Amino acid sequence: MKNVVPITSTKRKVDLKGQVLEVRVVTGKGGGPEKTILNTPRYMNPFGYPTKCAYMHPPEDDGFQVILDRAKEQDCEILEVPDRGMFDRSVGRRLLELCRAHEITIWHGHDYKSNVLGLWIRRKHPMKLVTTVHGWVNHTWKTPLYYLLDRWSLRHYDHVICVSHDLYERCLRLGVAKEKCSLVENAIDTKQYSRTLKREEAKARFGFPQDRIVLGGVGRLSPEKNFAGLIRVVAKLLDENLPISLYIAGDGPIQESLQRLIDSTGHADQIHLLGFCANIQEFYQGLDLFVLNSLREGLPNVVLEAMAYEVPVLSTRVAGVPRVITNGYNGVLVDIRRDDQLETMLRTLLTETDYRQMIASNGHLTILKQYHFGLRMKKIRDIYDSLRGKEDV
Repeated sequence: MKNVVPITSTKRKVDLKGQVLEVRVVTGKGGGPEKTILNTPRYMNPFGYPTKCAYMHPPEDDGFQVILDRAKEQDCEILEVPDRGMFDRSVGRRLLELCRAHEITIWHGHDYKSNVLGLWIRRKHPMKLVTTVHGWVNHTWKTPLYYLLDRWSLRHYDHVICVSHDLYERCLRLGVAKEKCSLVENAIDTKQYSRTLKREEAKARFGFPQDRIVLGGVGRLSPEKNFAGLIRVVAKLLDENLPISLYIAGDGPIQESLQRLIDSTGHADQIHLLGFCANIQEFYQGLDLFVLNSLREGLPNVVLEAMAYEVPVLSTRVAGVPRVITNGYNGVLVDIRRDDQLETMLRTLLTETDYRQMIASNGHLTILKQYHFGLRMKKIRDIYDSLRGKEDV
């Protein structure tokens, strides 16, 4: 694959402050961080920080084409870095070449591998090191090693950005100096995520039933999202003939086991796994209620997106979500691993239409006032400016 170069456009001249390289390792179609990373250049370029995005990915990974397509839509330049695994030394050399060729002055990592490589490359190409901590949610046998690498590397970075308060506190405990650590929560580009369809129209386009209350979930099909718990609770309500349907958008390693669980409930006609959903905007707009039942998160973009689309949200009290949602005002919260609470609040929301509409409206206002993408990018710009100021002293 060749580098994806954005379509040139006529823009006003800005004071060039520094060249930024966003760096991340990814497999498949990516995840929540891509919604932030791919949007970043459009906002940072006018601030005087021309930004490119370097992605390390397996060379034969067909799923990466989805990221390339999304980048093209966002006018985002992608620099591809073939990555054959932990011991592929060509990855570091390729990134060093890119830093030199594009005169990178700010390296912005997004995971343990980009953080470690940034430290190595800085020895050969002077630049400021910034990283965003999105959270350590996918637990595998490698997780302890990744955690140790991040714990070591974060303390040596010029600035660490955390997307949720719990991650901010954890980074401080790991030894990151307070003056080098900032809480900058995820945000939504409200130009992209705003309602364009009435709920009935979106339901029709997606084939959702018009005569049932449609519940939805979005995310990687992996254990920490706890879709299994949501499926069991919904199946119990369906056993009581409540007029609901559940649709889950996303793919992942436990898709087959979740489908077996759905089949075992006897409600495969009302509980659906949709797989990867390209037109996620219409999906949100067809929902009567969005449900997040996660066990681990940072600050999930999916909650912010649902709120931006004026969809009422029911979520677990996970990580940064309680800082966004005031229970009973702009959303509803339940404790993690409490299926009884989830069931109780689902019953309430299913029967009280006015309540759903109220929290949906308040949720939308919350996004507009506090979590729009432009505000987040101004905070990032201020961090870059502060690093540049220290360099000039």
